[in-house]
Amino acid sequence: MSRSAHPAGPRHGDVLPEGHYQAPPADLNALDPKVWSRTVARDAAGAVTVGGIDVRTLAAEFGTPAYVLDEEDFRTRARAWRDAFGTGADVYYAGKAFLSKAVVRWLHEEGLNLDVCSPGELAVALAAGMPAERIALHGNNKSVDELEHAVKSGIGHVVVDSYEEIERLAAIAARHGVRQQVLIRITVGVEAHTHEFIATAHEDQKFGLSLTGGAAAEAVRRVLAHDSLELRGIHSHIGSQIFDTAGFEVAARRVVGLLAGIRDEHGVELPEIDLGGGLGIAYTSDDDPREPAEIAAALGEIVRRECAAADLRAPRLSVEPGRAIVGPTAFTLYEVGTVKPLEGLRTYVSVDGGMSDNIRTALYDAEYSVALVSRRSDAEPMLVRVVGKHCESGDIVVRDAFLPADLAAGDLIAVPATGAYCRSMASNYNHALKPPVLAVRDGAARVIVRRETEEDLLRLDIG
Repeated sequence: MSRSAHPAGPRHGDVLPEGHYQAPPADLNALDPKVWSRTVARDAAGAVTVGGIDVRTLAAEFGTPAYVLDEEDFRTRARAWRDAFGTGADVYYAGKAFLSKAVVRWLHEEGLNLDVCSPGELAVALAAGMPAERIALHGNNKSVDELEHAVKSGIGHVVVDSYEEIERLAAIAARHGVRQQVLIRITVGVEAHTHEFIATAHEDQKFGLSLTGGAAAEAVRRVLAHDSLELRGIHSHIGSQIFDTAGFEVAARRVVGLLAGIRDEHGVELPEIDLGGGLGIAYTSDDDPREPAEIAAALGEIVRRECAAADLRAPRLSVEPGRAIVGPTAFTLYEVGTVKPLEGLRTYVSVDGGMSDNIRTALYDAEYSVALVSRRSDAEPMLVRVVGKHCESGDIVVRDAFLPADLAAGDLIAVPATGAYCRSMASNYNHALKPPVLAVRDGAARVIVRRETEEDLLRLDIG
């Protein structure tokens, strides 16, 4: 692109005011390794490959839209978290980010534990062979049936979230002759710098028992009063998409303060502390996530320092990365359907998916990157909004990005970092069919979650 050319492309040169946009990347064909999975590359012909497979081949064989999951990258990231925390800590993969039987098997093979927060997630975990004792169950409103199933399955930890749940679980465990291990989820009054709807540790929200209000200490008393429950520790989760450990430091200090209070009141030193998950990933080149080893070192030092100050033995630490493992390992592959320039604004690029396969942009105002992946282009950058095909004006996949000005119907584009929450939160809005999840590795691709069909929709609709 010449220096005199407008960064939004020739269609926008005279209409977009300065400062309305960010400058386009120097090379639209470049793939930032912070954003894309580890085996993604552009081949000599200009097409993108993943796991050694051309995306055009994937589109031809499996159709679009499709979630493409880089299995080698997933396993590498899982091992990095396991190795960073070592044998003196536990890493629980947060299944809500994305769960399937194949993923459960990978986690088992790589030595990670798993946390689930619904009967469906528990069913997938058990069906795929995850040992029940390596599973933790979350949830703010677990039913009697759900707790019954968890106890009968031999689940490792139940993270209790209310007084009612303590009584329900104690009765169920007593009836089955089980001493169920539990953690108490508390709110520590620390709000991570994140979107309001996914910040979870401030007081006015549905999760946990308040530390400052005394509910957490009362929950400890109630658990300790039941012979059928074994209190193992305290659980805290301060938010999502967090890029530093400052919030964890404050949370750990308050959790350790509670541990000291429990010791002083009950003569018990709890052996575990779970600081939750929420560590961020790079959705765009501007994001700067921390590596697992750096996170492990920082969190370990925080807990050791706070425990030493309180004259407590350092408990076993647990963390719950979900997005941080699976998020960067997948991208969503789309086919372009229409390219609609709006003079004075931007160009709308419509794809064959949308908010039914990625609700996060509409729900959280999430930012994503996008690239032309079926070919190389030397055309000028064009400011675009990537949108879906649903009857909803908020059906936006990527709000503002740059793609080549010669983009046309039939081109394949891909949105990286969609491994977390996109398939988990997918819907059938407009009776859309949920895309498949393809696992790629070493030149081979396989379906691990198949594409929905019209027969699936009609089978559920019994008339």
